[in-house]
Amino acid sequence: MKYMLLIYGAEDCWTDDERNECMVESMRICDKLKEEGKLIDSSPLFPVAAATSVRVRDGQRFITDGPFAETTEQLGGYYLLDVDDLDAAIAIAARIPPAKKGTVEIRPLFPLPEIED
Repeated sequence: MKYMLLIYGAEDCWTDDERNECMVESMRICDKLKEEGKLIDSSPLFPVAAATSVRVRDGQRFITDGPFAETTEQLGGYYLLDVDDLDAAIAIAARIPPAKKGTVEIRPLFPLPEIED
């Protein structure tokens, strides 16, 4: 089953050294998951200051800088996994470094039927 792990945290909760250590450890985990055939994709995101939000209302497009939610925790990255079950996804989420300072939200991906041309 496919799961998306969404990584949330305060952008200012890491020192530069901690952030670098987090990236190195996260890359090690990604390499191992890839070897096991469990990792589809993963990436950190640029800070919220680099975000652009798009809304369409009544056919009109509205574009703003950043996200709308005013919260201390921001979406900082993701892992896309293909594992046996939720327990396997939870075990992986608990291993990734951002879980120590933020939140890892786990969501199953809704299976879509194949579209034929």
